[in-house]
Amino acid sequence: MLSERKLVAETEIEVNNYDIDAMGIVSNIVYVRWFEDLRTKFVNRHLSISEMLKQGISAILMHTEIDYKIPITIHDKPIGRCWLTKVSRMKWVFEFEISTGDQVHCQGMQYGGFYHLEQQKIVPVPDAFKIL
Repeated sequence: MLSERKLVAETEIEVNNYDIDAMGIVSNIVYVRWFEDLRTKFVNRHLSISEMLKQGISAILMHTEIDYKIPITIHDKPIGRCWLTKVSRMKWVFEFEISTGDQVHCQGMQYGGFYHLEQQKIVPVPDAFKIL
């Protein structure tokens, strides 16, 4: 079981005009999408969504926590980082950070697992994700 913080994904984030609200700052819900993009980037490196569906499984999200610190505007060039902090037999935990330079704009966590589509139940984390 992994129990340390391991950086697994990092990417530059483009702030688009549809990401901002009437005040010119990024809408809170956009951060959730950025978390999903980072987690998906990691997952696809180890087991593609196509391969998961062939196996009859899907990654599922059980819980998301977000702490908004400093607003991001359309002029910012944020970087998203994702750490895999825990993998147990049945669950995974990711930590996220969206920042520009040394300013942290947002931090969060996601908890999830894997779901067998036909059996309609949570199943063990695939071995491909236990290599960390």
